[in-house]
Amino acid sequence: MAVTGPRRVTVMGATGSVGRQTLDVIAQSGGRFVVEALVGGRDVDKLARAARASGARLAVVADPQGYAALGAALAGTGIEVAAGPEAVLDAAGRPAEIVVAAIVGAAGLASTLAAIRRGATVALANKETLVCAGSLVTAACAAHGGRLIPVDSEHSAIFQVFDRSQSDQVEKLILTASGGPFRTRSLADMARATPAEAVAHPNWSMGAKISVDSATMMNKGLEMIEAFHLFPVREDQIEVVVHPQSIVHSMVAYADGSVLAQLGTPDMRTPIAVALSWPQRMPLEGPRLDLRSNLSLTFEPADLERFPSLKLARDVLRAGGALPTVLNAANEVAVAAFLASRIGFLDIARVVEQTLARSTARAPSSIAEVEAIDAEARRGAEASLPTSGRAA
Repeated sequence: MAVTGPRRVTVMGATGSVGRQTLDVIAQSGGRFVVEALVGGRDVDKLARAARASGARLAVVADPQGYAALGAALAGTGIEVAAGPEAVLDAAGRPAEIVVAAIVGAAGLASTLAAIRRGATVALANKETLVCAGSLVTAACAAHGGRLIPVDSEHSAIFQVFDRSQSDQVEKLILTASGGPFRTRSLADMARATPAEAVAHPNWSMGAKISVDSATMMNKGLEMIEAFHLFPVREDQIEVVVHPQSIVHSMVAYADGSVLAQLGTPDMRTPIAVALSWPQRMPLEGPRLDLRSNLSLTFEPADLERFPSLKLARDVLRAGGALPTVLNAANEVAVAAFLASRIGFLDIARVVEQTLARSTARAPSSIAEVEAIDAEARRGAEASLPTSGRAA
């Protein structure tokens, strides 16, 4: 169906990596989109500049203490200003056809649900939402007519080649992983890895937290759980392979032996453009994949001994219940501790494993229960952090 007139877009997490690239796509769109609201965390200067440049109607800073500074920065522009957690939820409820959910971590869950419950299309760049509350989110979509379109490059790739009219003919989903910066490093080297080394992803430009998740391969574990909720497949139909070039973004294997893949340069603006313009496509400037350039595509199995986070996520997906919420919360605590040089790189998976082992939480039936499980798991993860500081 043809779309007439510009689509209104709200960007949650506008000052982060995905948010900034979303605004770049919108700027290139030739008037296909207008910005309803932008939500940022604490960086008032970045948020104000983005609001001015995009012509946003509303700018919201999640930190209430940023209200006065944001108001001063946008004085005389006619842009509405708000601050605080309630204002973030109000922004998600504004009349935008598309809400880009790019707030990092479990913090993005409430605003994503607020958008879904008013029937919006959610361009989902926050995998933790489905990891923590996948069943609740998909039930809300069914009840309120909301739609999820994935922005993660892997899930966008599957979305583009998954034939929902013949989902019973799908044999498996194949998620590709770059292997991150430590793909060929020894365990001894990984034990000495610094935060600066862990965030130096070889192919993608991402924020610090997701870059560390890529280095541990926890991001691929979270993506397995996300894929389980996005597509009608069983856990054992989701496979991970390492593909260092990040050209094949993921694949769908069918019962007749066909494997359909989506290829492209490692540029997050492409899946963002797909989500914003679906079911149409839009022109986008940027590098193009040149198949004549002696391109090499290689694939290898994931090493679960060196990347135990991937196995932890697989076990959690099989077990279900509250464990995905616990996994995500413990990982966020452990990654933050590593980035602050409080623990070593290999301690991240150990902290997550210990927190999972101690959890007795039951499957959540409401967002309040998700939040309670998340809070308890964070306390447990903090208690599991080594007390002797970062590993040598």
